Amino acid sequence: MRPLRKWIGCLSLLLLLSGCVEKEVLDDISLIEGIGFDLSEDGKILGTVTFPLYLKNAPPKNQTFSAEAKIKKSFLQEVQKQTSDPIVTGSLEIVLFGKDIARKEGILELIDAFQRDPGVGAGLYLAVIDGEAKSLLEGEYGIRGNGTFLANLLEHNIKQEEIPRTNLHLFLADFYQEGKTPFLPQLKQTSKKKIEITGIALFSQGKVIDVIPPEKMFSFKLLVDRFSEGMHQVSINEGDAAIRSIRSSHKFELSKRNPEEINIHIKVKGVINEFTGNNLTPKLITKLEKQFEEDINKECLSMIEKFKEKELDPIGLGRYVKTQTKNFNINKWRNTEYKNLKVKVTSDVVITETGVIQ
Repeated sequence: MRPLRKWIGCLSLLLLLSGCVEKEVLDDISLIEGIGFDLSEDGKILGTVTFPLYLKNAPPKNQTFSAEAKIKKSFLQEVQKQTSDPIVTGSLEIVLFGKDIARKEGILELIDAFQRDPGVGAGLYLAVIDGEAKSLLEGEYGIRGNGTFLANLLEHNIKQEEIPRTNLHLFLADFYQEGKTPFLPQLKQTSKKKIEITGIALFSQGKVIDVIPPEKMFSFKLLVDRFSEGMHQVSINEGDAAIRSIRSSHKFELSKRNPEEINIHIKVKGVINEFTGNNLTPKLITKLEKQFEEDINKECLSMIEKFKEKELDPIGLGRYVKTQTKNFNINKWRNTEYKNLKVKVTSDVVITETGVIQ
């Protein structure tokens, strides 16, 4: 009897607790999928939300509302005054930051509000807009809602193309990590129905300082990500080849101190998707591999030198040196050691398959 009484008691307790939970019917709320922030002319935050309006026997219609406020929470309060149903952030997939607010004011205070929101997941996508976030969210992109479209755009370009892994959790981890600066993808609205990825925005103290252009994104991903995929064009006298990376890895080695010297070794396995020449012989494949290695070494080293000039470290070289150094001094690293750091890049490319030959 005692076990039965215990089970009855536990069941009664659960029923009492469940009665205290506030219920929300999906048909009676608006699930925000995307939020955008811009800087208004009077210096306030201009926030825009987008959520799908589901229609019978028709694709969902995108709804957008905008409001000005000083902080994120009050912005959502102002939007609530415009909607017929309560809005909630439980389905939020992406947050966008317009060019002006990202460069002039910074995005840290806005991001901090999301990490404190229990309804928002750590995998939330973030992106900088080359233009206005409001205008981009008001576009028409596909039939699944603008927030879902933007999240899917970033997701498949991270998994299969040249954007490094990034989300709310990774951005904050990089920001709070000594010896590493965070980065986010940059998007641009090219028409009312089209968006393109225009680079990787680099941050310092929460503000965008520089942008890696699209043609250098492949090399950047090799330096900061593992198992990266992406396409690179390699040119030799016999023709041009489009080589897709199917797997890559990088390894740091602190080979010298005072001044520090780091060797970065990159391994790439790839396939030739297209070659403009005629006979793709084993000799030409070897030549393409060597040329690809030279391209990687040159582009990566040039990129690192530019990071040093701008006092940015998205690769995390400072973080790596910290793991190898007892009593690491971050101020000394930033002021002198990073500027004097010597970096060598070597790569090893293996082409495993060949495809179309023109």
